[in-house]
Amino acid sequence: MPAGGPVGYVSPIPIRKATLLDAVASEWTKIRSVRSTMWTLGVMVLLVLGIGFLAATLVAGQDGDTGNSSPLALGFFGVLLGIICVVTLGVLTISSEYGTGMIRTTLTACPDRGRVLGAKSIVFFLLTFVITLISTGMIAVVDSALLGDRTTFTPDAETWLRATVGVSLYVATLGLLGLAVGALLRHSAGAITLMLGVVLLPMVLSLFMMGDALSEVRKALIEYSIPMQLSAFYATSADHIEGPTGWTPLWIMLGVAGVALAGAYVSLTRRDA
Repeated sequence: MPAGGPVGYVSPIPIRKATLLDAVASEWTKIRSVRSTMWTLGVMVLLVLGIGFLAATLVAGQDGDTGNSSPLALGFFGVLLGIICVVTLGVLTISSEYGTGMIRTTLTACPDRGRVLGAKSIVFFLLTFVITLISTGMIAVVDSALLGDRTTFTPDAETWLRATVGVSLYVATLGLLGLAVGALLRHSAGAITLMLGVVLLPMVLSLFMMGDALSEVRKALIEYSIPMQLSAFYATSADHIEGPTGWTPLWIMLGVAGVALAGAYVSLTRRDA
């Protein structure tokens, strides 16, 4: 009896080398079938749309106009809270598998650990980018419709692009940073806590740095904090903002996320599951 089976038998299952696309398909099946994805991204959408609409409604109900401010800027408040949901999902995308032991099955099915990390990163980034883009695009249209006649500022193409595509890329990249931290710590609660500290702690610490000796440190903490970098995407040429402006916050976040993912790759390939 030949090792391959009975004489003349040909398996109907094609035999080919596994690729990155196979790993992406597997990770897409996993991320869309778990409840955490629906809840975290669902809450994020509700925050972005709900808070953005509420802020625009309150401003529209006031007397007078809003001056030269961009009506798209009111979307900032919902996105700022929504990023907590995104970083949470980023952490859970990989850390939950360590908590349940599913990571052993994943690495058995796909021994190439770099491919696993790459597939998770691609699926998570594309999913969160698309959902965030839809949400920011919808609230930008709503806010512009509600406040378009209350301001002397008319958003141009660059303003629209940064308030939708730019913000969505930044949020998705911040989520990738959460995924990398989850791979490094392998503990959901610890990684989520660390990411919340990254988002909130610089602003909180700056409130307690009142002395002149710490003025430069306080200024740096404020200018490079996540909320200030996010607000830069909504700023117009008339706004005076210290620190990174325009698309610079995105390049900073891409660099930080890239370094963290490189560390996650080294950790994943050198440590046991």
